[in-house]
Amino acid sequence: MGTFLFDEIIFGPVKSRRLGVSLGINLLPVKRKICNFNCIYCECGWTGNIANLKGKLPGRKEVHDALDRKLTEMKTNDQRPDVITYAGNGEPTIHPYFPEIIDDSIILRNKYFPEAKIAVLSNSTTITDQKVKTALLKVDMNILKLDSAFDATILIHNQPSVQLNVNDLINNLAGFNGKLIIQTLFLRGVYNDRVIDNTTPEELDAWIKAIERINPEEVMIYTISRDTPPEGGELNKVPAGELMEIASMVEKLGIKTQVSF
Repeated sequence: MGTFLFDEIIFGPVKSRRLGVSLGINLLPVKRKICNFNCIYCECGWTGNIANLKGKLPGRKEVHDALDRKLTEMKTNDQRPDVITYAGNGEPTIHPYFPEIIDDSIILRNKYFPEAKIAVLSNSTTITDQKVKTALLKVDMNILKLDSAFDATILIHNQPSVQLNVNDLINNLAGFNGKLIIQTLFLRGVYNDRVIDNTTPEELDAWIKAIERINPEEVMIYTISRDTPPEGGELNKVPAGELMEIASMVEKLGIKTQVSF
């Protein structure tokens, strides 16, 4: 599987399929992925050992100063971002100073580009941490992952290294009282001799019930950007027409969608 890693704390701005002109922030090492998921479709590659992170993550001041410099440069050049996005080489919310860094970024955003939004792309695993949840509620786009409503599918697609019960996850997502965006990646293929498909009627029926329970402000529906041959299998894109049909199911609930092909 091809690997793409961000080699700086601040990257871009880049044109995002889902977010527009996005200035990215990577709270993780620049040379390897750090995540409590090991998603079979992740373009950052496979997750290694995430133990002993102390000293390997950028510090709060380091992130603040890097963002301050970049926003100053962009302001001087009249280069306006649509969104400042926490993503990078893994799960941003596992950074021990994630809540404080969010506070810093809101201050800097308000100083330089108050019209820009702040987004966090998270795999949803840390939302039971009240400090993380409070920080996520402060941002404009709290984008949380739910790839399936079945534990067995999550185990294959996302390969979590933490204990995860999907029913508990759905309840915790519902606890945001609508102030969140759900992102779901749909794909098909084979991995380690197991069929991969979270678009079956059973999958979609359970997923749409979960979306109804969570009642997010929006659902982002997308697929892999290209067919990907991981070690031990092959992953394939879901056609655009089928993604639009899934979006129609969500919109019947009165929830807006964004579809990326």
